[in-house]
Amino acid sequence: MYNEALAARVRELIAATNYDVEEKVMFSGVTFMVNGKMCVSVGKDRIMVRISPTNFEESIEQPSCEPMVHGGKVMKGFVYVSEEVLNTTTKLQHWVTLALDFNKEAKAAPKKKK
Repeated sequence: MYNEALAARVRELIAATNYDVEEKVMFSGVTFMVNGKMCVSVGKDRIMVRISPTNFEESIEQPSCEPMVHGGKVMKGFVYVSEEVLNTTTKLQHWVTLALDFNKEAKAAPKKKK
């Protein structure tokens, strides 16, 4: 199950943007889809943030931030940030803003054929 208090904080920040937002249950948590693209996902004790690959190296140097690894491969556009460093609105806003900024240029996942 995901951290509902953390999800509420992310929801509040994203809602203030007036973007088209949809919430989907995925990745063992709740994912905030912005303009049809994955943006931020909230898990049990961390968030996963979709960021620009150009910000990746700098981001993983931040405290309690680590790269997402999928199938043994580092995903250079996704990072995990531990809840322990998201203890203020300013700190959470930093990561949500990085995700929203990249969302403008991110590509949506291809639609699955039914």
